[in-house]
Amino acid sequence: MADKKVSDMGAPELKTELLELRKEQFNLRMQRGTGQLANPSRFKVVRRQIARIKTRMTEISRTG
Repeated sequence: MADKKVSDMGAPELKTELLELRKEQFNLRMQRGTGQLANPSRFKVVRRQIARIKTRMTEISRTG
C-alpha cells in the first residue's frame, strides 16, 4: 500500500487490500499469542490502515 494512496484506489483494490491487511492482523495476533512477535508497533500501523480503507469504502458507497 506504500506505492498507492488509499484515496487513489478503486473499490476492488480496496477490498483486496483490506483482505490482505486482515490476514496480516490475524498473523500478528497469533505471533503475539505464541510470544514470537518481533515488531509490536506493527499492530497500530495495520489497524490504522484498515480504518483508512474502511472509511474510504464508506465514502465510495455513499457517493454512488
